[in-house]
Amino acid sequence: MPIIYSIDHERRVVVATWRGTVVGKDLFAYQKEAWSRPEVAGYNELIDMLDVKELPDTGPLGPVLESLATVSAKMDPAGNRSRLAIVAPNALVFGLGRMYQAYRSISPGSTKEVGVFRTLAEARAFLGVNDVPA
Repeated sequence: MPIIYSIDHERRVVVATWRGTVVGKDLFAYQKEAWSRPEVAGYNELIDMLDVKELPDTGPLGPVLESLATVSAKMDPAGNRSRLAIVAPNALVFGLGRMYQAYRSISPGSTKEVGVFRTLAEARAFLGVNDVPA
């Protein structure tokens, strides 16, 4: 899987690094594997897309992102607000991050506030964890 993640229990954040080529099934596999763990309920999330090299041309990504936002929102613990910061330096990935942000904001049950940023420093500031490794 081109998505690797670690859990920082001290700072209550899941850090996911995406590398190479990421396809829809990778997104859902990460979501299920990382966020089905009861110990991360209510944690913040940092998605580092600095090393994403390409997105495959497998059709429209809008429906995939909308479905992922719905699945993700259903996994959110009720009444527990948290934040998701997406670091996306290139224009295409940034745009897709913003699309996901929009879908996530209207998904029923979503308790995560999503921010999309060009730099890791901005994302860390949004999460309030300036020293979390990526």
